[in-house]
Amino acid sequence: MSDASRVRGAERPAGDIVGPRPSEAIPVGGGRRPPNVVQAVWRGDRRFETGRPGGPQIMLDGDATAGPSPVDALLSALASCVSIDVVDILRKGRTPPDSCEVEVVGTRVETTPRRLEHVLLRFRIGGAGIEREKAERAVELSVTKYCSVRDSLDPAMPVEWSVTLE
Repeated sequence: MSDASRVRGAERPAGDIVGPRPSEAIPVGGGRRPPNVVQAVWRGDRRFETGRPGGPQIMLDGDATAGPSPVDALLSALASCVSIDVVDILRKGRTPPDSCEVEVVGTRVETTPRRLEHVLLRFRIGGAGIEREKAERAVELSVTKYCSVRDSLDPAMPVEWSVTLE
């Protein structure tokens, strides 16, 4: 089957798209951004090098030895996305942080697929003049309104957070 791939039990020529074509599914133009495109290239074992074509690449490893696992990468993406918003919100409030760290605890179900069932984000934010109420509000706004990664996850999955000021 060198020129074909098995997709959902049916044989199809390699490169055939299953489902709507991207041009049909995601209208481009009229002010819309083009879709994000990444590629994942198998590098042996359970490892894949992934990123935008021609851009920086990261190694994802199903065994989490040569790089983060895909679920670890998803949790990292969530933490980074929320943190970018938090830093931006605090800057706009004229209290830019000197530091922002997030520990993410993702709890997974025991059944297959082992999807995430709960996420806890533990923020540590440092900087002169940062008020607890404003820091907590920045995190809340990001998690509930601005973070595109969070909004792409199952909305029924709880994402909770805590904030420690340094």
